[in-house]
Amino acid sequence: MKLNWVQSGSNNYEGVKVSDVEPRLVFHNGIPSGSNIFAYDPLQKILAISTQDGRLKLFGRDNTQALLQSKEAEPTKFLQVWDIENKVWSHVHAFQHEITSFAIMQQSPYMYIGNSLGNVSVLKLEKEPFRIVLVQTNYTIPFSISHGNSTEVSAENAVAHILPQPMAESKRVLIIFRDGLIVLWDIRESKPVFITGGNVLQSLHHEATKATSACWACPFGTRVVVGYNNGEIFIWSIPPIINSRAGLASDSPTQNTPVCKLNVGYKLNKIPIASLKWAYADGKASRLYVMGASNFESENLSQVVLLNEHTESRMIKLGLHLPEPCSDMDIISGASEQGKHRQVYFLLVGKSGHIYVYDDCSIEKYLLQLQSRSHNTLPKEVMVNMPFVDSSITAAKFITDNPSLDFANEDYAVLAKDFPHMFSLENKTKDGSTQFSGFSKVKNLYITGHRNGAITFWDVSSPIFIPILSLKQQNEDDTSVSGIAVTALSFDHNSRLLVSGDQSGTVRIYKLKPEAYGTENSFLSLQGSTKKGNCHIIDSIKLIKINGAILCMNINQDSKHLAVGSDQGYVSVVDIEGPTLLYQQHIESELCTGIVSLQFRSCSLHGFEKNVLAVGTKDSSVLALDSDTGNKQSSTSVHPKKPSKALFMHVLNGQDTPGKGNASEGSGPMQPLLLLCSEKALYLYSFTHVIEGVKKVICKKKFQSSCCWASTFYSSSKIALALLFSNGRIEIRSLPELTLLKETWIRGFAYSTPKPNSLSNTSICSSSEGDIVMVNGDQEIFVVSVLSRKQIFRHLESASQVYRKDLVVSQEEGLVSAGPFIHKEKKKGIFSAVIRDITGSKSKPVPDHADIEDARKSLKELETIFSIANFPVHTDDTDNKAMDEGEVDLDIDDIDIDGAAEKPKEQNMLAAALNKQNLASKFRVLKGKLKHGKTKNEKNSTKEEQQDEKAAGTVDQIKRKYGFSNANETSVAKIAESKLQDNVRKFQGISLRATEMQDEAKSFSSLANQVLQIEQNRRAS
Repeated sequence: MKLNWVQSGSNNYEGVKVSDVEPRLVFHNGIPSGSNIFAYDPLQKILAISTQDGRLKLFGRDNTQALLQSKEAEPTKFLQVWDIENKVWSHVHAFQHEITSFAIMQQSPYMYIGNSLGNVSVLKLEKEPFRIVLVQTNYTIPFSISHGNSTEVSAENAVAHILPQPMAESKRVLIIFRDGLIVLWDIRESKPVFITGGNVLQSLHHEATKATSACWACPFGTRVVVGYNNGEIFIWSIPPIINSRAGLASDSPTQNTPVCKLNVGYKLNKIPIASLKWAYADGKASRLYVMGASNFESENLSQVVLLNEHTESRMIKLGLHLPEPCSDMDIISGASEQGKHRQVYFLLVGKSGHIYVYDDCSIEKYLLQLQSRSHNTLPKEVMVNMPFVDSSITAAKFITDNPSLDFANEDYAVLAKDFPHMFSLENKTKDGSTQFSGFSKVKNLYITGHRNGAITFWDVSSPIFIPILSLKQQNEDDTSVSGIAVTALSFDHNSRLLVSGDQSGTVRIYKLKPEAYGTENSFLSLQGSTKKGNCHIIDSIKLIKINGAILCMNINQDSKHLAVGSDQGYVSVVDIEGPTLLYQQHIESELCTGIVSLQFRSCSLHGFEKNVLAVGTKDSSVLALDSDTGNKQSSTSVHPKKPSKALFMHVLNGQDTPGKGNASEGSGPMQPLLLLCSEKALYLYSFTHVIEGVKKVICKKKFQSSCCWASTFYSSSKIALALLFSNGRIEIRSLPELTLLKETWIRGFAYSTPKPNSLSNTSICSSSEGDIVMVNGDQEIFVVSVLSRKQIFRHLESASQVYRKDLVVSQEEGLVSAGPFIHKEKKKGIFSAVIRDITGSKSKPVPDHADIEDARKSLKELETIFSIANFPVHTDDTDNKAMDEGEVDLDIDDIDIDGAAEKPKEQNMLAAALNKQNLASKFRVLKGKLKHGKTKNEKNSTKEEQQDEKAAGTVDQIKRKYGFSNANETSVAKIAESKLQDNVRKFQGISLRATEMQDEAKSFSSLANQVLQIEQNRRAS
């Protein structure tokens, strides 16, 4: 919106241009709000945390962090591919059906995708110029072949979990369906080699039981733990890969009952098992982490069970009493390479998005002590906050671009490695005090006041927030923290003057000592000061008491006067040198009291120079006081007709604003303006009118949503306005025109209005150049820059590079690790049997080097296997062809009348007869296609018949000859019936699509007629 007086103003005025600004998120530090799912790469040591709003936060080695933001937030309909090395979105692979499970084949480019229909497909990551894409392979695992029950289509058909078998990832994969059926699939032979669960499980409970979680509980893939929706946990035995030396598999490859049942107390309340994690610890202290569904109430929704030779006779478990239910959990190792001892952490994410961390070694120690009935200390969780923040931030100041010497790259690398990482328990025990050497090397300085009364100085020259000084002294004698929240801060770098105000109305004026004494020290040290308190840093502390909690402060550099505003409506002016209270003026309000902004200003009024103090109140009223005496310049204040909560006030210099031809008396051609921002609107007043009490608004701009913060910033000598809204939108507006220049959205930021007489959990401040720091509940920090071509941080690329190219897998490791060192178990049990099955009676590293898969050989074999269709492409897996662009159209050619796609190798004469008689009778209406299909089917049946006659001789071959299947597989008759139902559904889909296309054509025709009619009317007029 342009103003007339701006257009007719002076020609020498030049405001901020569109090209000068580019609001953007520069760096995200901490845990994103709305976190709900973990993923961890133990090789790169990268922890990924997803959020409910489509963000993905990555934590890597040496305190590296990166934030990825997807364009969409529909996690069940497509897979997104991110290039984490370049931190860019690369590819989206869409599907027709809901993705219910997927698994990565470690150290290979392949992954399994399971959908709601029970089908499993294999995708491959391929690198193209400038991007990485997902490509559909020809290999599929159809539901009808793996499950063997295709007569019904229901939610229980969905693939619940896909687990590649350890030590045989390129040969076998375990598929667990939602109905509880467990299938071990042989990749090379394209058939199930072992089936358990399912009907066996239902017969044990006489009720429908669904599998909700699963994980391996053996380093060699012979035990799998499955959790169910009724709260039960079963351990099932899975046959290992055939031993290359003996040529035999395990003793009992067809066991149909679970080998063990774990009773952890969830069955009583029928709490579904939401997640299971297994940690191997030399066979004696292996642990199973169990988490119940977060929508149920229980004291022990998270538990840890000790799994060893004593589990059958005595269960040792630990209940983790967290303050809230959790949605996911994971186990990670220390992200720093500096520690000599092993650092392993157990993480849980609560429903609120907060993350809790345990020392996993303490959990292991506690369980072993509990088993031996010795004295033990209960492990305690720690909620992850920003490093060294022991108390919430309640006030903040940000100062950027201090002239300083730069760090060398090697110095930054040392700093990043030495500083405790986000999930380290070390940073929770330090007090945040460091060896202070001054501010001369600090490019960006961030000052925070806390709820407990402490004040912290941070070096944010790089994206890692480094605490360099913590002030806790209240006066010359008291070195303890006050416990009263800091509500306002002011800092002058040149005079080393720090002023703080707290909720009790106490103003503290800190005079810091000169910095020259500390030039030989390095503030990179995190050892803390050896002197008592901060007397080695503070020269003096002066206190003065004001009525009400301090809300705002402003210093007049010329007179050294300090103006203080309180929530009770008092304006106090203090002589800093004394300190002496010069005067105190109470500003009354009919709506609500509170002074939100103060500013010293000189102006010309009636030909005389006048020193005034501009005052902005919480109810959007503005007025002026004589800065020397405190007297009001007018008996009335200026305020809008419909006031709302004021956020910000600023007096624009006269040289920055053009004049108006019909300006009021006393205002020159370059009159100063007063800008007021409230939650609902922007207002521009003539500052002369404010002094005189004239209620006249020059310009007003209403907001579409609620504004929560505002500030001016400068680009050279040009000024502009930054606005932040409660929904995360940032607007940049020109001054004084209030024209919208640029805008952006900060996903994940949401401001909630604090309750009365309470402080906000969100802290927002900015530098004079528009660099904004937003702290959200001590959990995450958003750093936003608004000026184009401005680099706020040093080493930004290094701090956000979570991926390490130098971490290349050794050729000897193959596709899977060689496994841990296994010791001989002294007693028999479910887990001693695991070791006996693999190693026999000797103690040695298992398996031998000869039994470990060779990486290059296995990859070549997989490329060959996955490149060839193991089943015809018109199988019942309708989700094989991904919807790369748009929706896949149904076609009459999609109707498969051959029936060959559904037939495994054991197809025989009975199946052929069924296909010729049943399918022919049902699809007689498709004359031409039916005849071709029957002819083709007869030829296939004749070939199968001849092959079966030659191969007959064993019991299994005789079964195949007459149409019977092994391992609970369904008969071919049921397969044919399912194919019939599937084809009928396809016909219905084609009909529905045809109807939709017809409706769209009618709508388009109607719209075209309307456009034509409007154009004819326009020309006629």
